[in-house]
Amino acid sequence: MIRSMTGFGRAECADSQLKFTVEVRSVNHRYLDASVRMPKEYAFLETLVRTELKKYIGRGKVEVSVTCEQLGEADLSLKLNEQLAQKYVDAYRELEERFGLRNDLTVSRLGGLDGIFTLSKGELDEEVIWNVLRQALDGALEKLVSAREAEGGNLKRDLLEKLDGMDSLVSKVQERYPEIIATYRERIREKISEILSDDQIDENRIASEVVLYADRLATDEETVRLHSHIKAMQKELEKGGDVGRKLDFIAQEMNREANTILSKANDLVTADIGIGLKTEIEKIREQVQNIE
Repeated sequence: MIRSMTGFGRAECADSQLKFTVEVRSVNHRYLDASVRMPKEYAFLETLVRTELKKYIGRGKVEVSVTCEQLGEADLSLKLNEQLAQKYVDAYRELEERFGLRNDLTVSRLGGLDGIFTLSKGELDEEVIWNVLRQALDGALEKLVSAREAEGGNLKRDLLEKLDGMDSLVSKVQERYPEIIATYRERIREKISEILSDDQIDENRIASEVVLYADRLATDEETVRLHSHIKAMQKELEKGGDVGRKLDFIAQEMNREANTILSKANDLVTADIGIGLKTEIEKIREQVQNIE
């Protein structure tokens, strides 16, 4: 399927202790550019998050946001810093001896000093944490991919319609070319007839002049290549997959051929058709920028 690079996905997953919520959004980008925001205590899982992301996304600027909620009572522990407590006790004794002060240090006062006790959460199994986070991440990524595929389907239909229109315009350039040459031949004959009588007109000279003119205006190579590029893009769109870069290259080649047709146009009708071609190609290039 054709995928857009724009989309959003959100999912949650919880066990008895944690609930992870993951939001993933993506926009256009030439390559895969991922940024991950998650709580610091779970930052060690960021590499796994990025690896999982690459299984779903090939291109685009992707933002992953992870939040975590503690469920139920947290498994907390209080830890005594014995070395620091000893330093406080020694410092109080030194004050007592040096300045002759009464040492009124008590257990409750010592315990209230900075750093004596630290509160920490119980350690959870990393594999268990990752399993919960991965399920939420996969759910969000699946929704993101679905959104990108739905938008990609719309892009495909629009591009195929534009390509059909382009193909018709290219055919009009081809149909117009013989008319331009015939008109030029008639114009030359009329000018010569104003100067010479009919029996003095050199038909070979006229034919030679028309051939030179036709060579300067010939667009058969450009129109043949444009038809070929159109078929190639239609084929890639039908094939699907990660075709964005290839489609962009084909669109650039189309633009090159249309520019050449415009530069050779010595006829208002052909020039108008060439401008129409350029306009459609530019629309196609803009749409192709959205495809993964």
